[in-house]
Order: sequence, then structure tokens, then C-alpha cells
Amino acid sequence: MYDYKKAIILFDGGCSLCNLSVVFIIKRDSKNNFVFASLQSETGKQIAEKHGIASSFNSAVLIDNGVAYTQSTAALKVFKKMGGAWALLYGLKLVPPFIRDVAYKFISRNRRRFFVKQETCIAPSVEFKNKFIE
Repeated sequence: MYDYKKAIILFDGGCSLCNLSVVFIIKRDSKNNFVFASLQSETGKQIAEKHGIASSFNSAVLIDNGVAYTQSTAALKVFKKMGGAWALLYGLKLVPPFIRDVAYKFISRNRRRFFVKQETCIAPSVEFKNKFIE
């Protein structure tokens, strides 16, 4: 169904911020570490269910080596896997999750207010089509 050798990022396909984040990551994924699926897609739903992620969950999820990470921990692990200067952000992992997640939850709750809601997820260009597993 999909390549377990790569980290999977599940994202809210109707969220402009999430779609911008996907494009941001793809453009910087020089090591080809990531593949993507929208949480609204059948594949995304199946992966989320397999990893115990509720169907109502609407934030990004990172599945890496069979483990699901959410909220700020997922974001920090993505930065770490991106490498280079981005990996330095992983140092924020020293901040306890209950503190880190306050900022993450604020952005998550307000993302549709800050960014225009999209009715559909991004259509990958031919160049990036292989990055999506649906």
C-alpha cells in the first residue's frame, strides 16, 4: 500500500496552513524521507486508524518507524529528519510537551481563521506526485 521505509505525514487537506507546510517540507526533503497523505483520503484514514488516531483528529501526524507522533513532537521530529539547520529546532524537544503543545494547539485551533480554508487538498505537481501515497 505504501512505503514503510519513509516517514508518513498525515495532514488536513482542507487546511491552507497544512498544505503550505507540505509544500515547504517537500521542497526541503533532499533526502526523500517523507511521503504524504491527507487525513480525509481513504489511505490517510486507514493509516490513522491503524495507528489509533481518531477520525476527528485534524492536526498533522508523523508516522516514523511504525510510531505515530502528534502535535509539537511530530513537528519537531519532521524538522530533525529534514536535517541541516532545520534539525537545530529539534533542541526544543527539551521543553516539556505540555508547554510546547500550548503553542501548537493555539495555532491548530486558529489556523482556519489565520489562513483561508480550502475545500480540497493540494493537487501535487507531476514533479512531486510520487510524494503522495493516495
